[in-house]
Amino acid sequence: MEPKVKAAVKQVITPAELLNHWQGHRRLTRRTIEAFPEEQLFTYSVGGMRPFAVMVNEMMGLSAAGIKGIVTGEWISVKELDYLSGKSAATTKEELLAQWDTVTDEIDNCWAQLLPEQFHENILAFNTWEGETYAMVLYWIDNEIHHRAQGYVYLRSLGIEPPAFWNRA
Repeated sequence: MEPKVKAAVKQVITPAELLNHWQGHRRLTRRTIEAFPEEQLFTYSVGGMRPFAVMVNEMMGLSAAGIKGIVTGEWISVKELDYLSGKSAATTKEELLAQWDTVTDEIDNCWAQLLPEQFHENILAFNTWEGETYAMVLYWIDNEIHHRAQGYVYLRSLGIEPPAFWNRA
């Protein structure tokens, strides 16, 4: 009887597929931002939660500074992240969407510099959170989903139908 040869483990998801998944969520979050009336985007809250524009600023801060940190190995501290100020740098929906698009481009540009083996490297994101690179990226995606869901609650409470959650095209 011949010994069993272990088959090579196939990759579950490629870096390109993970980026597409993340950008799909970003496209959906962008449509969520677009669905908000201008004033409510920056002022409306429910149950003591932050306005959606502030949550969006958090998502952008983590994503932009995070992907740059992965690529360069240089991390800003958590205290330096813009979202901790509690304010969005944008004052209009148009400005917020333009910033969102800039971060989307930054993610794409930095992603192109990542090597597949980097996804399993241990990093200290923002000089605070230790873990493998892929886990940090998944956290940033989870964080975005979480805050987008809060935005959906806001929209529904304003009588606005949010974008279809399953449509990430």
